[in-house]
Amino acid sequence: MNFEIKTLSPGAALTQRSDALIMLIDSSFKPAKDALSQLVGQLLASGELESKPGKALVLHRPAGLSCVRLVLAGCGDGGARDVRLGVVSAVAAIKSSAIRTVTLYFPALHQEAAFRSAIMAVAEASYVYTTTKSKPEPRSIRQVVLGVPDASRRKAALDQAVATVAGIEYAKEWANRPANHATPTLLAGAARSLAKSASKITCDVLGPNEVAKLGMGAFLAVARGSQEPLRFIELRYAGAPKTRAPTVLVGKGLTFDSGGISIKPAPEMDEMKFDMSGAASVLGVFRALAQLKPAINVIGLIPACENLPDGRAIKPGDVVTSMSGQTIEILNTDAEGRLVLSDALTYAERFKPSAVIDIATLTGACVIALGGVRSGLFSSDDALASALLAAGESASDPCWRMPLDEDYADGLKTNFADVANVAGRPGGAITAAKFLQRFADKFAWAHLDIAGTAWKGGAAKGATGRPVALLLQYLLSTAR
Repeated sequence: MNFEIKTLSPGAALTQRSDALIMLIDSSFKPAKDALSQLVGQLLASGELESKPGKALVLHRPAGLSCVRLVLAGCGDGGARDVRLGVVSAVAAIKSSAIRTVTLYFPALHQEAAFRSAIMAVAEASYVYTTTKSKPEPRSIRQVVLGVPDASRRKAALDQAVATVAGIEYAKEWANRPANHATPTLLAGAARSLAKSASKITCDVLGPNEVAKLGMGAFLAVARGSQEPLRFIELRYAGAPKTRAPTVLVGKGLTFDSGGISIKPAPEMDEMKFDMSGAASVLGVFRALAQLKPAINVIGLIPACENLPDGRAIKPGDVVTSMSGQTIEILNTDAEGRLVLSDALTYAERFKPSAVIDIATLTGACVIALGGVRSGLFSSDDALASALLAAGESASDPCWRMPLDEDYADGLKTNFADVANVAGRPGGAITAAKFLQRFADKFAWAHLDIAGTAWKGGAAKGATGRPVALLLQYLLSTAR
């Protein structure tokens, strides 16, 4: 999808040629003397049009306009959430038609966050997955012109939004792929391809032998039941001097999770291809960094493997030794994400990071707690937590801070190792975070549980690309 920004007045919007002109109408709209504004004013006065977000009115070949369709979309107070709802409803209203070019017209200069949200909403509403289809349908909307009162004031916001869209769609692509089309080896290939196409990105990939030499016993244990060899992927983005401490992103890369010996129920197990959404989000962030080239340093770590039950697979009650030297009793082999992350967090110490953020579809308990609206945020550092919360709000990719009281760790105690990998159902998202915290005590750390936000089920089944927007917004906020 191509985006172009252009300064448009209401009069110029009349002559803008496109398959559809989407005009955003907020609650403060007051008609000027031009024909388009007068038309909108009449429709608002008659009640045929509402500024309520999600309401859209489509006019076919309106007199005096050069567009084929005029779509008037309510966007409420003009904030990021209402604008997103307005754009999504507008695109849905014309999606079944032969729409290739769209002009998205902002009669008022909305807040930067709302402007970015509109761009991402157009991309989201028109996204199509095609990789494993024999007769893929092309994306309907291919060209979007963004009409604003002053294009020069929105160029930076456009660049960030377009890069964010590229990152989100790259994350969606890899998360949506079936497990046999997104093996650990293929995921490593995607990381290498990113590095080859970007001057500031490098990539190293470790295999089973190198991982064994590092002593990553927890990661190795999870991968034992699969014939697909594990891969430990290390991406580096160098946009600032080497003296600048990097931010480390750690993405859970379970390319398929059957649960292992503690096997999952068959219904909806296919959705466990999405268990590498944390890894996909790291790839997406690096895709966006390659485009924006901010003055920061970022490390991406992806422990990638499958969790399958075979004769070599770990068993409930097995004890393994992590890279940190801590021993772990595996009471449930389906709590494998925290095992692979524990070794990756220990590995992150070598970079002397300014902060480490792990991203994982970690617990069903987080889905119960927060649903699909906000990602769960856990952090040992108040400043880092506040920055991530603010980034999420600004990027329309929100999270919610959860507690980390030490009492929650009591359930992880065991007679047979330093720590157990589960602590029962109550507070499951929190006890999983407490497990990870044991391996993250040497740096500022945050954990994002995206089990509820990384993908959707049902008729809308597919990856969301979250939390690429949140992570990118946070990283850009650290540039100086």
